[in-house]
Amino acid sequence: MFTISKQFHFSASHQLKKLPKTHPCARLHGHNYVVEIVLQSKKLDEFGFVRDYTELNQLKQLIKEKLDHRHLNDVLGDDCVTAEQLARWIYEWCKNQWPEVVAVRVSETPKTWAEYRA
Repeated sequence: MFTISKQFHFSASHQLKKLPKTHPCARLHGHNYVVEIVLQSKKLDEFGFVRDYTELNQLKQLIKEKLDHRHLNDVLGDDCVTAEQLARWIYEWCKNQWPEVVAVRVSETPKTWAEYRA
């Protein structure tokens, strides 16, 4: 099995309004997010790729247009947007573009990751 991945970066705010008001994440705050898309295939294409990395720039464009410097609660239409939910939202978009997608990871901090895979 061949595996490739690519990372993308953006900044955005969110709020976890379902948490108790005393929880720091219940307040409006932001992160410098890292998104990693993972693709796998048993075979390579005619050029020797799982998928040409330049094709993944469509995700960069989605991030720029829909997520970067936005309030994620508004984008996803939820009062409690977690890294887990964001990973699933991005995964579903990516899976519609590239069938080789197996996972999307979202990091809010250098030491934390949430991953969604079907």
